[in-house]
Amino acid sequence: MITSEFVIRPTADDDWQEIRELRLEMIRDTPTAYTETLESALGYDEAEWRMRGQRGASGHGVALAAITESGRWVGTMAGFVPDAETGAILVGVYVSPDFRGTRIGVTDALLSAVENWARTECDQLTLHVHEDNIRARKAYERRGFVPTGHSAAYNLDPSKQELEMVKAL
Repeated sequence: MITSEFVIRPTADDDWQEIRELRLEMIRDTPTAYTETLESALGYDEAEWRMRGQRGASGHGVALAAITESGRWVGTMAGFVPDAETGAILVGVYVSPDFRGTRIGVTDALLSAVENWARTECDQLTLHVHEDNIRARKAYERRGFVPTGHSAAYNLDPSKQELEMVKAL
C-alpha cells in the first residue's frame, strides 16, 4: 500500500537494523505494551533481529512496516496464527507518536493490511492489550474490536491484566 506520505510493506531479514531501532523505540515509548523489556531487547544479536524480519512473509504470519518517503520507519504491526482453533492474532502494534491519529492514517493503513492478511487465515482477528493502555483500546474500538471479557496476567507484571479483544472479519 502506498500513500503520499508512507508505504506499507512486509519486513525482510535485511531490514534487521530498522526493525531493531523501531522495536527499541516502541519499548521506550510504551513499555507495558510489549512482552519484553528494553534490557532484553538490547541484548539480542543480529541473528534474532534478522529472524524477526523474516516474519514479514512467513507461513501463517505477517509482519509489516510503515516507512516514510524519506526512509524513516514510523510504524509496524504483525499477525500470526498459533493454531487453527485460536486463529489470527494481532501483535507488535506501534506507530511513532508524530504519526498517530487519523489525519495521516498510519494506524488504519497497517491495521487494514493485517486484517486483509487475517481474512486469508480465518474469520476473526484477536488481540491482547494492557489494561492501562487506554489510547490503544480506544483505537481498537474505533476499528471495530470488542472486548471478549477474557483476560490474562501480563507477563512482565502479573498484577496487571492483558484484555482480549476481537474483530469479526
